[in-house]
Amino acid sequence: MRASNMMVASILARLKKEVRPGIETLELDTLAEGLCRSQGAVPAFKGYGGFPFSVCVSVNDQVVHGFPSRRKLRKGDIVSLDFGVIREGFYGDSAITVAVGEITPEARKLMDVTRECLYLGIEKARPGNRLGDVSHAVQRHAEENGFSVVRKFVGHGIGRAMHEEPQIPNYGSAGTGIELKAGMCLAIEPMINAGGYQVRIKRDGWTAVTADGKLSAHFEHTIAVTENGPVILSEINGPEE
Repeated sequence: MRASNMMVASILARLKKEVRPGIETLELDTLAEGLCRSQGAVPAFKGYGGFPFSVCVSVNDQVVHGFPSRRKLRKGDIVSLDFGVIREGFYGDSAITVAVGEITPEARKLMDVTRECLYLGIEKARPGNRLGDVSHAVQRHAEENGFSVVRKFVGHGIGRAMHEEPQIPNYGSAGTGIELKAGMCLAIEPMINAGGYQVRIKRDGWTAVTADGKLSAHFEHTIAVTENGPVILSEINGPEE
């Protein structure tokens, strides 16, 4: 699991460096798939449930599952990159949101708060805590900052399959849900909206966008619950800048 997720982390770091005004989102998908296959792994998303690409590239009001295309990124955009691999039978999964050049203060705050929500949720992933402790930590921080938590999509267990039990909502009550135990691997992934939490699915059957057209951000890590606390498997050098 560590090896799979470190590969995901390194490829996302490379994609982040390539994000700039004028690049087509399809170029990011092509790069990620090439890097993955050159290292003997398989893109986890391509063909999963019929998804036709290797990376979910979601721009501005796109929440998740955005299709890479000939669309060129523009200064002021924010773009979420969600990527996974299968390496020696184990899955890695992580997501980041990246600024394209200079962005508005609101967009920067949304990105910062979403990232903070992720780490606050991870901090609660300890043996003896409840799943609701993770969910509540995410929701509280998002709403305290004037944002909303997407309800339609959730985090998940992960290991030899992409989506395993339990489902991990980004909203809920502390002290509820299953008890967390050492050995669990979880993909925690807050999706936070600048406006309301409602989303709609576009005609492609995949791309989710905010119902009110406002911005959305998405960060995700795969973590292991251990006796010594949560270990982030998809992080290279500490929290992303």
